[in-house]
Amino acid sequence: MASRFTLPHVDISAFADSQRYSGDQVFSSSAVRIREEHGRRIHNELTVALAAADALRPTDTRLEPASSSVIEVELRKGTAADVLDMKTEGIRAGAAREDEARRTTIALHVPNNARPLLEQIISDYLTGPLTERGQNPPNKAKVEAIENIRVARIGTLWTDARPVPEGAQVDMWWALWCYRDKEAVIEDVCARLEVRTGDGDRRLYFHEVVVVPVLANRVTIELLMFATDAIAELRIADDSPTFFTDDIRGDEQAWVDALAERVIWPGNYAPAVCVLDTGINRGHPLIEPALGINDGFAINPDWGTDDHDADGHGTAMAGLALHGDLTAALADTEERFLLHRLESVKILPPAGFDPSEPQSYGILTQAGLVLPEIEAPERKRAYCLAVTNDNVSGATASSWSAAIDQAAAGCMVADGGEDERPRRLIVVSAGNVPAETTFALVEPQDNYPIEDPAQAWNALTVGGYTDLIAVRDDGYTDWTPMVAAGEVSPHSRTSVTWQQGIAPFKPELVFEAGNRAIDPRQTEVLTMGSLSLLTTGRDPVLPLVPFEATSAAAAQGARMAARLMASNPDFWPETIRALMVHSAEWTPAMLAAIDATPSKRERYQLIRRFGYGVPDFDRANASAINHLAMIAQSEIQPFQVRGNRKFNECHYYNLPIPGDMLEELENEPVELKVTLSYFIDPNPGLSANVDSQRYQSYGLRFDLQRPRETFTQFKTRVNASERANPRRRGTPVPADTRWVLGQDSVSAGSLHCDVWRGPAIELLGRTMLCVKPVNGWWRDRSSPDVCNRQTRYALIVSLRTRNLELDIHTPITVAAATVPVEVETEV
Repeated sequence: MASRFTLPHVDISAFADSQRYSGDQVFSSSAVRIREEHGRRIHNELTVALAAADALRPTDTRLEPASSSVIEVELRKGTAADVLDMKTEGIRAGAAREDEARRTTIALHVPNNARPLLEQIISDYLTGPLTERGQNPPNKAKVEAIENIRVARIGTLWTDARPVPEGAQVDMWWALWCYRDKEAVIEDVCARLEVRTGDGDRRLYFHEVVVVPVLANRVTIELLMFATDAIAELRIADDSPTFFTDDIRGDEQAWVDALAERVIWPGNYAPAVCVLDTGINRGHPLIEPALGINDGFAINPDWGTDDHDADGHGTAMAGLALHGDLTAALADTEERFLLHRLESVKILPPAGFDPSEPQSYGILTQAGLVLPEIEAPERKRAYCLAVTNDNVSGATASSWSAAIDQAAAGCMVADGGEDERPRRLIVVSAGNVPAETTFALVEPQDNYPIEDPAQAWNALTVGGYTDLIAVRDDGYTDWTPMVAAGEVSPHSRTSVTWQQGIAPFKPELVFEAGNRAIDPRQTEVLTMGSLSLLTTGRDPVLPLVPFEATSAAAAQGARMAARLMASNPDFWPETIRALMVHSAEWTPAMLAAIDATPSKRERYQLIRRFGYGVPDFDRANASAINHLAMIAQSEIQPFQVRGNRKFNECHYYNLPIPGDMLEELENEPVELKVTLSYFIDPNPGLSANVDSQRYQSYGLRFDLQRPRETFTQFKTRVNASERANPRRRGTPVPADTRWVLGQDSVSAGSLHCDVWRGPAIELLGRTMLCVKPVNGWWRDRSSPDVCNRQTRYALIVSLRTRNLELDIHTPITVAAATVPVEVETEV
């Protein structure tokens, strides 16, 4: 289809010159002819362009019919780019560019229901009465501003100085400059197409537009362009820390001060991230308002509380724990609302003091945890520990990891009696792969096991993945990223070498940890600023620094935990941990690896690399219309002493999933996700290294009714006390093979998560879920008082459909309101 109507081009400047008449002069036939030719040509070009736009509209069944079209309009020289804007009708200009002749070309978004208006404007221009004064036709300013109308293409929206990328199938990060009121629209379309978008921390917010990073190829971007009216401009996503660390070095302070003025700082009683590290430079403008003068501590008061590390590790941790990656925040103009504060405990000695002995790490960590609690006992906090025992594998429990488990469960000596046990959420980094610079010497990441104390069962262990793939450091732009977007960060260790059944899955989550770059000859590997995150620096001369690896990932994990505490003040630490894990999703690269691995046991190795995926604050904090979560916080007494020691309670939940909704969904694919989180009281040493049930005080498991299993059969299968002969399991029921990991994956650890994937109809009649205890040292190796202890857990269950058109929220909400979820106790 031709992109321009073929009538001869008319020079509108000649038409303008012919308009010099007094009010009573007759409009010249020449002027009339020029006006009519121009009007007809513009009308025909508009018709052709809109017809072409209709033909280019996506036919993908996942998308709703497009309600708008984009066309390219070349404007007369000297005309304002917004001359055609009619915002009340939804007609508005997007990208604008000027060529060498100073001709302006714009992208014009035209809603379907506004097309008649444009046609009427041109028709009135051709046939409407002339003005009494000046003898001008109606809509002269708009119609004569148009030189040409053409079919839109990707170049119509392109405003980057660099050419449009040519690779049609090459994934890269694009910057979609979207209208502020269309942010949700682009998110919806991207979700339907399963295209990844950068989260809120990576977006730039300005008065009229929001810049949304999107990972896609050119074909997908063109699809987005014609599927929605959200995109005003297109560029390459080039937000990089190197702009602040290299390009404007020496002028960073002005940017820092500007952001500090835009931040709405938290109150003194807001939840905090307590950073256990090398201290923090409290004088930094992006830290001082959120770190009280009395909220800095040290294990040894003689150490001081300032950051003594030459690289400023503690201050860098603080910046990420408070703000996240600063790259986008520094570059936009929006206010930034902080919901949480900072605390600091220096646990590492500065130069001139004796180093801490490894056997004392556990005691020192516990001592550090209580310092801020004494100062601010009512404040909620998430602890962040990015200090590990260098090159010491966490394959089995150590005194340090057991001390962290004790602290999380509130079982330290300092925690007092049974009624006063404070639970703690402790985020621990997985440890880093050595930064080898010779490519030939780089070893597989599985050769580097996660370091002590990240094996702690009750800790939330954070590893790294990366989305950073654009190398923008000066002199290195021909280097390539070491791993693709969505893959495990080259910095992150794994627990693949740990023994399944004895060691828990670690890490549970992965956050952005940066990438590395390889030279064109594949001889050298370097860590680059453009492949890192941006955070606060210890040195006032360098207030912004690049930061990477699992320390950066752990800081972001603790930040998310504190934000969730602020938004959900009634949730326990166990629940916050469950929310974070439940919100996690595997990236396409991770999911492809899982789907390509049919063996559940082989999938365990994948979970030991990237955990349960990448968490998302918005998913954790709210349920979308197609993703409903049910959350329970319950107390349970796992065991009892009545003559002999035996199991006590088994909790049953009748999930409010209406049967008629499942029947209506029929073969629609759904996902049922279950996350169970609790804290165990550890018992390290002796046989605990080879028997997980000797390490844990108790264990909990979840189970779902199986196909064609009645509630009575279900209770008999999961609870021995329901059987006539507790030693006999009754009639075997085939295992449900639709779980991604399956029941054999749950053997160690205090957090369990799995996803059931299949047609909705297969869940019909299977809405009973139980939480049941398994053995631990409380039952067989403790006093009767301990055996009879109560404990608690958090359970999250969600049902989701990939079809965004389906509303499962309403029927489940109605069912939950009319038939409340009940917990039955069987003794």
